[in-house]
Amino acid sequence: MNPLLGSLPMRKTLLGVLAAAALLILPFVAALGGQAWVRIVDFAILYVFLALGLNIVVGFAGLLDLGYIAFYAVGAYLWALLASPHFGIHLPFWVILPLGAIVACFFGVILGAPTLKLRGDYLAIVTLGFGEIVRIFMNNLNAPINITNGPQGINMIDPVAIGGFKFSAPSTIFGITFSGPQKYYYLLLLLVLAVILVNYRLQHSRIGRAWQAIREDEIAAKAIGINTRNMKLLAFAMGASFGGIAGGIFAAMQGFVSPESFSLIESVMILAMVVLGGMGHIPGVILGAVLLTILPELLRYAVVPVQKALFGEVLADPESLRMLIFGLALVLVMRFKPAGLWPSPDRRRELAEKAR
Repeated sequence: MNPLLGSLPMRKTLLGVLAAAALLILPFVAALGGQAWVRIVDFAILYVFLALGLNIVVGFAGLLDLGYIAFYAVGAYLWALLASPHFGIHLPFWVILPLGAIVACFFGVILGAPTLKLRGDYLAIVTLGFGEIVRIFMNNLNAPINITNGPQGINMIDPVAIGGFKFSAPSTIFGITFSGPQKYYYLLLLLVLAVILVNYRLQHSRIGRAWQAIREDEIAAKAIGINTRNMKLLAFAMGASFGGIAGGIFAAMQGFVSPESFSLIESVMILAMVVLGGMGHIPGVILGAVLLTILPELLRYAVVPVQKALFGEVLADPESLRMLIFGLALVLVMRFKPAGLWPSPDRRRELAEKAR
């Protein structure tokens, strides 16, 4: 037996242990730079959650969705309405989260049903319109009956709580003090690990293979007996349910929601995470979500000091310069790595065949 092959399982085990240890201590390492960095890490995991949900629609089934942020909004507002003083309702999280997934799933079917015959640009335009419709509804449902509180949003939203244990307040467990963002980190980590497992199981199941067939050639998929209508609806519903859960956690973490949090640029960012990382490849999507969440924040903190060090003063607005550098980086990546930073073998092979 080759000794290198014999040591491969041990190496995988060691890498797994090291990765687990790194994830466990990450919030404490981030806290060295302040709790703001712990919150940034929390939002990175939240965007991984959203990107994995959108990857089902775009990466697995090949359906271009520019309105995915609508399901995020549905989950967030459902939590806000059922766990805040707005209506005086304070349901526990274990009721609201599944309900958010179900309601978002319902909206996913509503979006998917009229678009079954659409592909490409046409589907993108319709889904974009759906996302804007949801945002405008949230912005205007304050009259004649005040449901969403309009552009002012809903505040004083209940955090995630288990009995008297609230995730928003610091706690000392086994002599270790955990801040609110650190506690949310571990909750989000558990949820995203569950989503990754579900994604892997779906990708390698009969449903996942049917989605792949639809992505490659819908007419051929229909010819071999795949019910393309049901499979596409299932993709929209599954992706939407993940968005609904993420929206609920977002509302609980923030304690406030408003329509500005669910603009078109958010949908574009989530789609960019999927495309940049590698459509249909779960590790690639995770990489894309983490990079597009963390790197802009690093640029935000670095732009002003770098300008002062080079020129002695701030010559360009930090926000504009940050987005300029960010956009240029995306263009360069798409130019030289069109399959994404970490593409799946199938996607790499497809692009190689098209290039011939």
